Amino acid sequence: MATTKEYRDFVLEQFHLLDNITCKSMMGEYLLYYNNILFGGIYDDRLLVKIVDSNKKYNMQESIPYDGAKPMYLVVDVDNQETLKEIVIETCKDLSDKK
Repeated sequence: MATTKEYRDFVLEQFHLLDNITCKSMMGEYLLYYNNILFGGIYDDRLLVKIVDSNKKYNMQESIPYDGAKPMYLVVDVDNQETLKEIVIETCKDLSDKK
């Protein structure tokens, strides 16, 4: 099942507290970038972020975005824009530090 454009639009609206969020279509799903850092995606109408040390404190459930992929964290409370902002910023900071 591919992600609906309605859900994609809803998720992108939740990121309004962050500048520089971009979304790229990929085989019916969407990759999400913050300041050009790939931090997650929207898969089957689910928002998932990469697993890094700094976002473990949010106690998110692991989920597989698609067959054969590495596990990612499922963001359940997409409506909480402040927490969502923190998750994205901390995830991207960890990802940029690893480069």
